[in-house]
Amino acid sequence: MLSTKNMTAGSGKVKPVMDAGNQVIKINSLSLDKTPYDAEKFNITLNVETEPIDGEFEGFLKDTANPNGPRYSGQVGRIRFTPYPYANTTLDNGREIKREDEILKSMVFLAEVLDKRTELDNIQANTIEEFIASCNKIFSNSGYFNACVAGREWENKEGYTNLDLFLPRLSRTGVPLEALNAEKSRLLTFSKADHIVELKNKKTQSTQSFEPANAVGDDFDL
Repeated sequence: MLSTKNMTAGSGKVKPVMDAGNQVIKINSLSLDKTPYDAEKFNITLNVETEPIDGEFEGFLKDTANPNGPRYSGQVGRIRFTPYPYANTTLDNGREIKREDEILKSMVFLAEVLDKRTELDNIQANTIEEFIASCNKIFSNSGYFNACVAGREWENKEGYTNLDLFLPRLSRTGVPLEALNAEKSRLLTFSKADHIVELKNKKTQSTQSFEPANAVGDDFDL
């Protein structure tokens, strides 16, 4: 069957970076990252990989310092666990949102998707940084699962639009992550209208190729 999914216009090859949409992925690693604009706000970043891609596909190098080393067998991507950073805040109704509690709830959700709740509950940590470091050991390379991946458009220095990937919020309408063998699926169905935050005031760029001149660029560092 012919398909243009994941193909770039310039090369015709399947790109090594994953896109937004309904995906089957696994976690290579996860991290807790302070935002560059506020050290009190955190993101949980999932470094993920899709299922292996057959055919003429060349994934990014696993070690950029070794050009002859192994490559990822699937597309890779960085996905923030939530649309917005975790932060301590007070809602208009007076309810207090505690950053650490929200992070722990997210890890409970992920553990239940991956059937790792027992391992998660056995973690004992003094700080949230220590807790997430233990989560990384538990969840990394723990198998594939279904995901609905959303994205926020941003423009790079060359004027091309990229996607900052994140998971949609868990809600009554569905869940962003789900086990492959879920009996009654509640996985969100990707919709561009609902799950892509478009860049405002996009500039139309005239080029001879749909790829930037240095599209070969640096390999994806996971």
